Amino acid sequence: MKNLILTTSLIITLITSQFAFSQTKRTPASAGRAEYIEVEPGVKLHVTDLGVGQPIVLIHGWPLSDEMYEYQYQYLVRKGFRVIGITLRGFGKSDKPYGKYNFDVFSDDIYAVLHTLKIENAVLGGFSMGGAVTIHYVNKYKSAHVSKLALFAAAAPSWKQRADYNYGISEEGAAGLIKQTLTNREDMIGGLGAAFAAKGTTLPKNTEKWLENINLSASPYVVTESISALGDLDLRPVLKNITIPVAIFQGTKDQLIDFTLAEQLHKGLKNSYIVKFENSGHALFVEEMDKFNNELEKFAKK
Repeated sequence: MKNLILTTSLIITLITSQFAFSQTKRTPASAGRAEYIEVEPGVKLHVTDLGVGQPIVLIHGWPLSDEMYEYQYQYLVRKGFRVIGITLRGFGKSDKPYGKYNFDVFSDDIYAVLHTLKIENAVLGGFSMGGAVTIHYVNKYKSAHVSKLALFAAAAPSWKQRADYNYGISEEGAAGLIKQTLTNREDMIGGLGAAFAAKGTTLPKNTEKWLENINLSASPYVVTESISALGDLDLRPVLKNITIPVAIFQGTKDQLIDFTLAEQLHKGLKNSYIVKFENSGHALFVEEMDKFNNELEKFAKK
């Protein structure tokens, strides 16, 4: 009996040793890139970091997350780019702490991620509110870590109309949207699918559902705070400070961001050009996906 126990113990020891040895010999499958990056004590952002090569950094719109760029990731990785999507604090899978949610905070967070990842000469792209974020970032940090800027249906240079600026949403329209975020957020988000589509069209049902699910993952508090901050933001005075190349992607049938905003950006940004998406509304990244991806690749390679 004693010999049997010793024999069993020896077999277990051998199996355990072989298992441990095989694990130490295994080549890690991961490339060692973190999915979450800490931008300040206790606050981590979700980052999608795929591929190798020239970096393209993408910032989502309101109230989306970096998941909106699913089909850009799939395309760009296979074209030899390193593509990085950053979800701003308060949205998607990023942390949602109580505190400030304005464009200084968003820009500081982007800088922290790019600095941590040691990214240089990136193409920085931003959609809708994310377009305003990227303009603010490039101005505040003097194009640190980036060499080109791509704006996709950007809510800029001013999303809201002003005394000397007749473009964008009215004061009443902005106030009504903010009120909806406070009292009827689910229906407001449910209506974004129709608003994202080109005038006179609809998005495919499953695409609309996909975007709605992403939108619902944002913190309700942050949804209100960030759109309020966007209404306060006027980037017109800083456009002259941006000298890096800028590509402005804009749908001609956008129901949320009128084409005139793209024209205003083009006038203010010295080194810019407009790419028209004749068959797109606000969701040009899926409505004309092939053109969007090809034009972004072309801009990155210039």
